[in-house]
Amino acid sequence: MKWLFRILFNAVIVLVLSYLLPGIDVDSFWSAVIVAIVLGFLNALLKPFLIIITIPITILSFGLFLLVINAFIILFADNLITGFSVNGFWWALLFSLILSFFNSVIDKEQKNNEFK
Repeated sequence: MKWLFRILFNAVIVLVLSYLLPGIDVDSFWSAVIVAIVLGFLNALLKPFLIIITIPITILSFGLFLLVINAFIILFADNLITGFSVNGFWWALLFSLILSFFNSVIDKEQKNNEFK
């Protein structure tokens, strides 16, 4: 049930960010749900591989290169989904930063609720 909540939460955040950020466009709520699902799969399958092959540059950048990996995953999702578009790397970077922030907040809340 947590995964369903997570997908719906991410879909709402994607939709809200598309209204707030002029470089992000989402056609509908269902497109936002698809974006949330695809980003979940890409983060689970592609991101670990990218992290492994970029370990040297990630170490040299003190981990900041992970932000670049997140932005490229967003841009890759843009190419896969027709109802979702990102107008460049910087919008993808900002989008991924904000989305990651909200995901970390929800992770913290879920962990706090498990210990109560």
